[in-house]
Amino acid sequence: MTVEVKAEETQMAEVLASEEEAAKKVEKEADETDSKPRVVEKSSSYKEESNFLSDLKEFEKKALIDLKAKLEEAILGNSLYKKEEPKKNQKASEGSAEEKEKPVEEEEGKEEKDTEKSAEESKPEGEENEKGGEKEENTNAGVEERSEEIDRDISLWGVPLLPSKGAEGTDVVLLKFLRAREFKVNEAFEMLKKTLQWRKDSKIDSVLDEELCVDLRSAAYVYGVDREGHPVCYNVFGVFESEELYQKTFGTEEKRSHFLRWRCQLMEKSIQKLDMKPSGVSSLLHVNDLKNSPGPSKKELRIATKQAVGLLQDNYPELVAKNIFINVPFWYYALNALLSPFLTQRTKSKIVIARPAKVTETLLKYIPAEEIPVQYGGFKRENDFEFYGDDSSVSELVLKPGVAETIEIPAAEVDSTLIWDLTVLGWEVNYKEEFVPSDEGSYTIIVQKGKKMGSQEGPLRNTYRSNEPGKVVLTIENTSNKKKRVLYRYKTKKSAASF
Repeated sequence: MTVEVKAEETQMAEVLASEEEAAKKVEKEADETDSKPRVVEKSSSYKEESNFLSDLKEFEKKALIDLKAKLEEAILGNSLYKKEEPKKNQKASEGSAEEKEKPVEEEEGKEEKDTEKSAEESKPEGEENEKGGEKEENTNAGVEERSEEIDRDISLWGVPLLPSKGAEGTDVVLLKFLRAREFKVNEAFEMLKKTLQWRKDSKIDSVLDEELCVDLRSAAYVYGVDREGHPVCYNVFGVFESEELYQKTFGTEEKRSHFLRWRCQLMEKSIQKLDMKPSGVSSLLHVNDLKNSPGPSKKELRIATKQAVGLLQDNYPELVAKNIFINVPFWYYALNALLSPFLTQRTKSKIVIARPAKVTETLLKYIPAEEIPVQYGGFKRENDFEFYGDDSSVSELVLKPGVAETIEIPAAEVDSTLIWDLTVLGWEVNYKEEFVPSDEGSYTIIVQKGKKMGSQEGPLRNTYRSNEPGKVVLTIENTSNKKKRVLYRYKTKKSAASF
């Protein structure tokens, strides 16, 4: 018995040892993979829901068909918009006012007119009815003629809405309203009607031609695209740290109304960058930067924010694929609690929150590094023509704690200019740049002296012109106890003097 137990223990020990060895092997392979440069993957991104009819579920297809039927009937029946009531009372009051303002001289002809009126009244009854009938008939004919004027060109965001026109984008637009109302046809139809009525009453189609809130150009703008091609709209609330601009924007109800119209204008400009087709990109990515933003104690900001959320949610459904809030301060959670009751569950599911230390890491999940502005840890710079096309792709290196890695940029020819971008998420590393000549008799040249890079460092860009063949070596030493992600790209170009 003892021998059998010992044999089992020995066998178990061998199995454990074998498993431990296998685990070490896997870990070693993972470490080796980490240490090799790789292109940043796009797997952490997201995709829009399909707008192809063939991809819809049966109940979604039926809802779309039903909504199109209701919309066709409403457009052809001229019942899509509210009927404008004739201003009878106003005309009557205007007439009374005119009568009151008649000059005294007109009284002289009053007696003569009264005589003519009596003569008119003494005419045969049939003659009067005949003329009156003709007048009434002509009036009715005019009403019928006017009622037959059907606007078949009603559109929304540049897309014709009359289903029988067969426009490619009609389904895409209608699906947005259906998804916003969980495919409840009647609710989606009412939402669409209210949106169209609001656009008509507010003259939204002409808002693009208006000059609104010039001072707010830095507060919101569209810049670059995400991993799936969605245009990215940045909303920078820190500009309202200025009390002067804050009061100028939110100080009165009239100013807040002006601000809301400006916000609608920005939304309309953003929509122009979309492709309302089943195969196109039909929504935006919003990045909301709350750094230095006024807190919820500012009553005017709370009111304007609530109004803006309601306005965009009611009239621009499903046009934002993700809403990313970055540099989120502690008070945001209090504001979020205030706004939460006014948000649909679908809207809530699209919200992503990132504290200051996680800004770049969060944005990289949705936006490639080459499209993230430098102030948020990416490589996108204004009017930068150094990197474009294939040159702009970014590689990634995972740096283990306590380990140093190098990135080599070859300079095979004389008079080559090397350009590189590099950033480390969270930094806290030692970093240096050197040029190492191919000729062993030449001296290594220090391009940038080694130094400790703090956590607040931004992306680096540097250039070096080589006078001899060699390579630039970038050395990054991880002095922290956490893994670090290194993002970089480089290119080599011949100096102009060598042509």
